[in-house]
Amino acid sequence: MSPFDASRATNDPGDSDSDPNGDDAETPRRDAGPETAVHGGEPAARCPYCRQPFHDERFETLHRGLEHPSTLSTRERAAFERAYADEGADIRRFRLQALGTLLLVYFCMLFLYAIVT
Repeated sequence: MSPFDASRATNDPGDSDSDPNGDDAETPRRDAGPETAVHGGEPAARCPYCRQPFHDERFETLHRGLEHPSTLSTRERAAFERAYADEGADIRRFRLQALGTLLLVYFCMLFLYAIVT
């Protein structure tokens, strides 16, 4: 069982250990946020506000800017804006590469069809 499956099993609202009336006053409930499994030991970064682990510090910076914007200092806000701009450039580059790949596959299939028929 992976760490992700283990954490889901412990947070399942239908556990057999829970009160049938749904009144688990002693059991603390986690936020409804996504479960994150970090492979390979300790995570590179953790959010100081919600303690969510991240593989890369850049992801943690983006998370803080998107999920906790009111708590950011000026320096943290500038770091978020730089990371957000870099992420946008990476996404644009990926979209162009995906479009190029699709066009290449389309024309290869078109030429192959023309040769076969």
